[in-house]
Amino acid sequence: MNRIQLSPPHLGAEERALLLDAYDTGWITAGSYLSRFEEELAERAGVAHAAAVASGTAALHLALMLLGVGPGDRVLTSTLTFAATANAIAYVGAEPVFIDSERESWNLDPALVADEVEASLARGERPAAVVVVHLYGQCCDVDAIRAACAPHGIPIVEDAAEALGATYKGRPPGGLGDLGIFSFNGNKIITTAGGGVLLGDDAGRIAEARRLANQARDPAPHYQHSAIGFNYRLNNLQAAIGCGQLALLEERVSARREVFRRYEEALGDLPEVTLQPEAPWGRSTRWLTCLTLDGVDREAVRKHLDAAGIEARPVWKPMHLQPVFADRRAVGGEVAADLFARGLCLPSGSNLSEADQARVVAALREALGR
Repeated sequence: MNRIQLSPPHLGAEERALLLDAYDTGWITAGSYLSRFEEELAERAGVAHAAAVASGTAALHLALMLLGVGPGDRVLTSTLTFAATANAIAYVGAEPVFIDSERESWNLDPALVADEVEASLARGERPAAVVVVHLYGQCCDVDAIRAACAPHGIPIVEDAAEALGATYKGRPPGGLGDLGIFSFNGNKIITTAGGGVLLGDDAGRIAEARRLANQARDPAPHYQHSAIGFNYRLNNLQAAIGCGQLALLEERVSARREVFRRYEEALGDLPEVTLQPEAPWGRSTRWLTCLTLDGVDREAVRKHLDAAGIEARPVWKPMHLQPVFADRRAVGGEVAADLFARGLCLPSGSNLSEADQARVVAALREALGR
């Protein structure tokens, strides 16, 4: 029996045709698909400019650099996130400050952000930035966080790695802050077999991001460098795949939301199971269907699914509980820790068949003695 994966890539004939077209033109590293992909992503995010790069992590790193964040600075961010968010802060030598989640969306708690901003200012330590995370494809309450940051000139970076195709008060993520990023890793809603993008309205910032991503090469006939750069470029072949995937974005999001709906219907009678709520301010992509278990050993359930050939994972382990960040400041943390202790992510791919989903449901009910 096939193993059911958590969130496998979903590729089709259109992407293959575009990839082969890019290959046949001989434009492998740079080319028209790269600029087309950037333009289409900028349009999707409602911003003026986009720079496609090697990963979402690279985009976060560049975003913080472009905002002037560096050693000695403090950056507020969600504790309930993937390590890449915090790692990018460490890359620029800054200190992450981990903020707890709120229950309504599992995202960054705006009230705690506001409290920490005021407390930091009282200590004479203005935060250099806030990195908001749109967790599992659901936007955080960006307007509430902006209200705490804008009066003090604190910029916002959107880690929208999991949220391409979501909405916040009718607006797309990626352009809700000063800079935004998406990820195109193989497990995301659309993929370029790795890759990411930096988004923003400031043409100068995005141009500088492209320069830094290309080893910070100066405009000269010879190889000249006046700054340290990075090999963060996305190539034309990957962009061709991305163009094909992006054309199917709404279809992919609808499929994942339908997967969630079927889980909701099939598990709705189980008092032990609570699915991640959808915040009233927008539409989640339901990148992953996540739930919490009450009165049940989460790990025992996960292992039962694994033995049945089903990949399921705990929700993100909070950053303030990670050994590498154990000495960093955390504000709250109890909500995120509880979600980690009880949370489980189920197979959620846009290509998940109804038969395979029925297998997941049956195995989960069996694990719960139902």
